[in-house]
Amino acid sequence: MARSVGVDLGERRIGIAVSDAAGSMAFPRPPIARHAERSLDHRAIAEVAAEVGAEVVVVGLPLSLDGSRGPAARAVEEEAAALTTLLSARGVQVETFDERFTTVTAVGALATAGVAGRQRRARVDSAAATVLLQSWLDSR
Repeated sequence: MARSVGVDLGERRIGIAVSDAAGSMAFPRPPIARHAERSLDHRAIAEVAAEVGAEVVVVGLPLSLDGSRGPAARAVEEEAAALTTLLSARGVQVETFDERFTTVTAVGALATAGVAGRQRRARVDSAAATVLLQSWLDSR
């Protein structure tokens, strides 16, 4: 299995996780601060993918609890389409994957690990990306 990058598209930060070379474990990376210009965010994601030699970028899709696509999911799908345009020329696939409950799971894991308050908020996006990517890896 090839290396992959997990992406949690937050409002202020983009959570990033990468897999190991075997494609079995996900690890958090520092989040990317959002820019006013989304193309800068997409280039930053592409740089991470190139740095680790990823063949797949997995973008978290925030479906509603009933599985439907609301405004947030449609916005993510638009960003995933822009990422596909950018990354396909580099031989990198972009997939969306259901991210329901990843943030809740990440917050719980950080709390259990004793990460409190401000530190938890700073790390939750990449922790959610790690939960997302690990779920995607496990589904393979």
